[in-house]
Amino acid sequence: MDFLLVQFLTGLAGASSLFLVASGLSIIFGVTRIVNFAHGAFYMAGAYVAYSLTTRFSGGLGFWGGLVLAALLVAALGAVIEIVLLRRIYHAPELFQLLATFGVTLVFEDLAVMIWGPEDLVGRRAPGFRGAVDILGQAVPLYDLFLVVLGPTVLGLLWLLFHRTRFGILVRAATQDRDMVAALGVNQKWLFTAVFALGIFLAALGGALQLPRDAVSHTMDLRIIVEVFVVVVVGGLGSVTGAFVAALLVSELNAFGILILPQISLVLVFAVMAVVLVIRPFGLFGKPEGPARPSVAAVIRPWRPLDRRERVAVPAAVIVAALLPLGAGSYLLTVAAELLIFALFAASLQFMMSTGGLVSFGHAAYFGLGAYGAALATKALGWPMPGAIATGIGLAAVGAALFGWFCVRLSGVYFAMLTLAFAQIAWSVAFQWTGVTGGDNGILGVWPPAWAASPTAFFYLTLAAAALGIAALRVVVFSPFGFALRAVRDSTLRAEAIGIDRGRVQWAAFTLAGAVAGLAGALFAFLKGSVFPDNLGIPLSVDGLVMVLLGGVETVSGAVVGALVFRTLTIVLMSYTDASKLVLGLLIIVLVVAFPRGIVGSLAELRARYRDRLSGSRAETLRPAE
Repeated sequence: MDFLLVQFLTGLAGASSLFLVASGLSIIFGVTRIVNFAHGAFYMAGAYVAYSLTTRFSGGLGFWGGLVLAALLVAALGAVIEIVLLRRIYHAPELFQLLATFGVTLVFEDLAVMIWGPEDLVGRRAPGFRGAVDILGQAVPLYDLFLVVLGPTVLGLLWLLFHRTRFGILVRAATQDRDMVAALGVNQKWLFTAVFALGIFLAALGGALQLPRDAVSHTMDLRIIVEVFVVVVVGGLGSVTGAFVAALLVSELNAFGILILPQISLVLVFAVMAVVLVIRPFGLFGKPEGPARPSVAAVIRPWRPLDRRERVAVPAAVIVAALLPLGAGSYLLTVAAELLIFALFAASLQFMMSTGGLVSFGHAAYFGLGAYGAALATKALGWPMPGAIATGIGLAAVGAALFGWFCVRLSGVYFAMLTLAFAQIAWSVAFQWTGVTGGDNGILGVWPPAWAASPTAFFYLTLAAAALGIAALRVVVFSPFGFALRAVRDSTLRAEAIGIDRGRVQWAAFTLAGAVAGLAGALFAFLKGSVFPDNLGIPLSVDGLVMVLLGGVETVSGAVVGALVFRTLTIVLMSYTDASKLVLGLLIIVLVVAFPRGIVGSLAELRARYRDRLSGSRAETLRPAE
């Protein structure tokens, strides 16, 4: 009993820091609708700045003042980033802010290593809370008890701020309908900046308060951000009370999960999130999302099939790619095959996002299932490569059909987070089922047969698969099924009114996208000769999102260009510089600002404007004189 009580108190202490970070993210998303992927980076920055200030200033005032000052400095930095970067792209599709904040995260990670070094840093003990209290014979750190009290205190202060001040009333109103708040004369820009700074202050304070408990490292941003997303979604977007309750739930699951259910401890939190979202689609304390931004079809020109010139240019590009083996060596052919595989993977995600309006944060699950299906068919069953690839596609399709059946019942960020939960469940199975998947050792020796073993042969195989897969997805987009899917995306009520079954159409699209991702994963397994749990991991899902957004989420096949650009930059920068994340992050930020609709989307818009001007000038020329 005494040990369980200590574990419970440890969970409460961890919940306080987690609540601070999650409440900041919940407030930011509730008002600005920004999926702030850099929130963990600000948490990390708060810890690093607090370490520098508390080591420079001595005494209790130096320590506690250093923690608060660190949070204020990072909040000021967050406000500058919002004004300089995010404010420029508020008019762009909402997910482009995610891409921009991803670039900020990459920049922060490398800057942290450059300034503070790669080693973990151990901070000072908190003055006045250095001892421990004996509770039922167990020593409980005083600082943990301080955090236990701090969490409810911050919750109370935030409640007072949002219910007893004019600023809080505006924030609550903007959470429900920010367009109406703007219509009433409220300066939306400065409201967004103030809310963003407040959210970043809470995140940085949460990181600073971890200083006496944990070492500061340049990887702590990625460790916290996933849990923070889980807390925000389980509690309900925009609900501070929900974030507090969900932080308690997640922290206690982490504290007791390893003791009670060690076999599923890695996935317990995500399993609970999946159950909560299936039962309560808007979280424990959440409400239906407010009016969304205009759909894709409402903000761009209608899609059209390829015109005559484009139907000639695309096959010509494939033919030019087919000539690559004539002048490229084995390394370049291997890299080119990898680029094609990721182009196919990104195209499958774009089909879901652009055509279906379904934003997935866990699309790597089907890439990984395809890889594991091909590897197991080859190693365990001894099947030839074509059969193994077909097995990978089938396993990915089955996984997508199973997960998609639950996911399509939700929408918006809740849909995205449920896809993340299922992806983490699949990852944990691959990581812990060592008897079948090999665990973190993976499955090795998955090599293609002799006829496809050479870099040239495998490149041609990959080129054919990628070209056919991308072309097939494009055909589906302009098929009757594709029009039905776009109708559901643009207006669910109108689509259902004319007899389109929303759930069935989206489920079919989800399954198809998963199967195509499985094809990419199966090819990747044979390219690398091995499969690991990382093939289903969150970083790969984030990479997929970046590729789609970089190419243009409002286009039909812009993800192909986005994948080629992103993967090429990643490979080149990792080969030639130690600051690859810094350079890549800055390049992503520049591309987001320069091409607010993605590379292909922005170029297509410029081309359409040129055509409109040309048509207008011709009409003016042909107009009869009066």
